[in-house]
Amino acid sequence: MKKSIYVLLSFALVFIMAGCGNHKAEGAQESASMQPEAQSEQAADNGEESSEIESQEASEPVSEPEQETDMEQKTLVVYFSATGTTESLAEYAAEILNADIYEIVPENPYTEADLAYYTNGRADQEQNDLNARPAISGSVENMEEYSTIVLGYPIWHGQAPRIISTFLESYDFSGKTILPFCTSHSSGIGSSADNLHELCPDSVKWLEGRRFEAGTTKEAMENWLEGAILK
Repeated sequence: MKKSIYVLLSFALVFIMAGCGNHKAEGAQESASMQPEAQSEQAADNGEESSEIESQEASEPVSEPEQETDMEQKTLVVYFSATGTTESLAEYAAEILNADIYEIVPENPYTEADLAYYTNGRADQEQNDLNARPAISGSVENMEEYSTIVLGYPIWHGQAPRIISTFLESYDFSGKTILPFCTSHSSGIGSSADNLHELCPDSVKWLEGRRFEAGTTKEAMENWLEGAILK
């Protein structure tokens, strides 16, 4: 009887051990089958994150260096007027062109005696001396801002006053455009403009100038500027 009980217990023990072994094997198999799936999910997650990063990088705007804008084209009307005749025309020009205006003021102002013709006065002496350069009071501080200069002056003994030469030699006009005009009772602009042109760099665009007489109207000035500079 006891022998039979031992036999039954032995079978039961074998059965239990066999069941445990199968359970462990299944667990291991299940674990093994889950690992590739987990790795696949992880790889997919990493792929999505990488894709998102690349997408964000691609969507971010690429900053480009700012392009320099061309400087605004500005005009300056410059004039010398000992008696006021040239001044009125210069003011017309500035109004018509909506330009800034600058008066060439002598450091040592001219008197009536200085301006008297053929008296060997100051103006006579300066005009007879090609190297005379009367000093100017003040200056144009922002000359580099202007692309076009309208230059007005009276005619003294057939030429521009020497103070105009002082002005042209005081600045760098490279690449600028200069349009001269003069005032006189009878003499034309003649060689005065050509002689002034020689004082400027070759890169200056020197336009053809014109003579005006006293009392010239604003309309006449506008008609000339339209053909010379506003066309």
